[in-house]
Amino acid sequence: MIKRRLLAILLQRLGEVPAVVLLGPRQAGKTTLSLALGKPRGALYLDLESEQDRAKLAEPELYLSDHLGKLVILDEIHRAPGLFPVLRGLIDRARRGKKKHGLYLLLGSASLELLKQAGETLAGRVSYLELDPFDALEAGGTAADLDRLWLRGGFPESFLAPSNARSLRWRQDFIRAYLERDIPQFGPRIAAETLRRFWAMLAHHQGGMLNVAQLARNLGVDAKTAAAYIDLLTDLLLVRRLPSWHANVGKRLVKSPKVYVRDSGLVHALLAIGDKEALLSHPVVGASWEGFVIENLLAVAPEGVQGHFYRTSGGAEIDLVLSFPGGRLWAVEIKRSLSPRIERGFHAACADINPVRRFVVYPGEESYSAGGDTQAISLPALARLLAGAKK
Repeated sequence: MIKRRLLAILLQRLGEVPAVVLLGPRQAGKTTLSLALGKPRGALYLDLESEQDRAKLAEPELYLSDHLGKLVILDEIHRAPGLFPVLRGLIDRARRGKKKHGLYLLLGSASLELLKQAGETLAGRVSYLELDPFDALEAGGTAADLDRLWLRGGFPESFLAPSNARSLRWRQDFIRAYLERDIPQFGPRIAAETLRRFWAMLAHHQGGMLNVAQLARNLGVDAKTAAAYIDLLTDLLLVRRLPSWHANVGKRLVKSPKVYVRDSGLVHALLAIGDKEALLSHPVVGASWEGFVIENLLAVAPEGVQGHFYRTSGGAEIDLVLSFPGGRLWAVEIKRSLSPRIERGFHAACADINPVRRFVVYPGEESYSAGGDTQAISLPALARLLAGAKK
């Protein structure tokens, strides 16, 4: 098993609070990580998609009371929202018995609804973490590892497949399973083919400004329906809306968010891109690399760091603005070139917001001054720098 960076943080949280909710898209590795953590500790694991395990919880308070005091891992917790009030009572009982933390690890594939359910019922008793697919610090340190991660994406089964063809087939099956089985669990009934076309449109539009009305027209639905599709894919942690940076700089700022399919491997599967040669010759290559860099940097950023982009109507632009608690800003330009040229718009944007650090991420391996205060740097090197940055 590839060691996940989140393991140490998860262990720390379980030592601090009674329950931890671990969110992440399906097949990102939540179950593998939780079992690796739980087995040495004698944890109880229940998969709520299993009829046998659900049957054990026919009387949940009675069953779980027998295991009070040990770590209980509940997988796909969104399948049993009625458990949250039971867990609250058991947590409070355990607290009176001096067992104050490390009671429950709850795994879920959907974001907002699960957060709402857990937040309302377990307020003050729960902490939240998100497990992303493999990132640049987990996938290996070579240029070949990074290229494979970019092409295949970070889902473990896809990244570790024995060939590009097997990896592509896994991602295509993954998309089909989401469309036909998983998505109907979380939202209104949507025709699988309609949602597939919508998801593919987003892949073609990777890194573009979100224009719901235009997407709706292209799909042949109303804007409200298209907005609901976007919300659903965002809640399932498959799509990211990157907000614009708003600052009082006296400029007309672009305010619409950018939209990205979060996993680069899914972008390529939706566009039937099977190998690096096909990727490098495809019109999406630049936008794919941009989204890949952004997703990796946000995955490794310290807690509390927020990602935005910055653009004015006059053409000043920064691909990624990293906002640290306290107001510190890092500006990141992203180029798919071994000799990246920094455009005037980046310098103008930096003059507007005054970041403390400026970087241009490029596919080379050396770090060097790219002029002024800007450093050219590889994605793994910037990821390491960001992961170790103080909040």
